[in-house]
Order: sequence, then structure tokens, then C-alpha cells
Amino acid sequence: MQNDVKQSGRCRWCALAVGLIGGILIAVCVSATTRATDQAAFCGGCHAMAEAAWTHKQSIHAREDCNSCHLPAALVARMPKKAAIGFHDFYVNTTSSVPPLIEASKSMKQIVNDNCIRCHGATISKVNMNTKEYCTDCHRAVPHMRQAPVSQRRAADV
Repeated sequence: MQNDVKQSGRCRWCALAVGLIGGILIAVCVSATTRATDQAAFCGGCHAMAEAAWTHKQSIHAREDCNSCHLPAALVARMPKKAAIGFHDFYVNTTSSVPPLIEASKSMKQIVNDNCIRCHGATISKVNMNTKEYCTDCHRAVPHMRQAPVSQRRAADV
């Protein structure tokens, strides 16, 4: 009887250890995958995003990964949005239904705007932000290829 109790206690500890190690391995894999799929090299791997990745590389924000601007900063909001956008991008690329000009949705413009404010809050604290709806309304060329006029770019700039 006493051996059964000891055995049961050991099994619980083993199960807990296996669960903990498994959880850590899953967290490490998710983190590595998330980091890898945030990079311009990954995003630009699809033909539709190649120009956006190239123009990003030429921009003042080249040291930032794509999703520093294009996903919410908060992890709770970031991961579902990343999954939804990833599924959408996979779908349109595999079905060859990528539109000729990729334009940001209203929700994407808001995410980008929130990230502009998050990073540049001190800079814009003295600016009247009520004149335009989004930062990119005035700063169109900042995120992607600041030297080229909008008329010479094929990809949308947000």
C-alpha cells in the first residue's frame, strides 16, 4: 500500500516535469517561429511582397522587422492578428488571387498608426494630430522607399 502511494507521487512529479519541459519547448518553438516570420526576408519571400520588402530595406525603419509596424504591440492582440494575416496571405498566394495593388485596410492603417505613436510619442507630443486621420496621410513615403514618389511605386505604402 505504501509503495503504491510513493509510486503515485513519483508519477505526478514525472508528469509535471514532462509537462513543464514540453511547455518550455513549445514556447521556444513558437517564439523562434514568430521571430523568423516577422522578418522582411520572410515577408518578401512572396512575389507580392518582394517590392515592399525591398523598399523597407531602403527606408529609415530598415532595422525594424515588418511586424513592428504591421501588427499590434500587445501579445494578446498580436498573435491572433498574425495568424489571421498569415492565413490570408497563404490563401491569396496559393490561389493566385493577390490583387495588383495591395492596399492597407482601415484596421491595418489603425494598427500602423498606433505603432507610429507608440514609437514616436515623444516626437509627436507637440504636433496637432487632428489634421489627418493617420500619420501616413502626411508621411506616406516613410515606411517604404522614402525617395521614390508614390506614382513610381507599384506597392501600396502601408
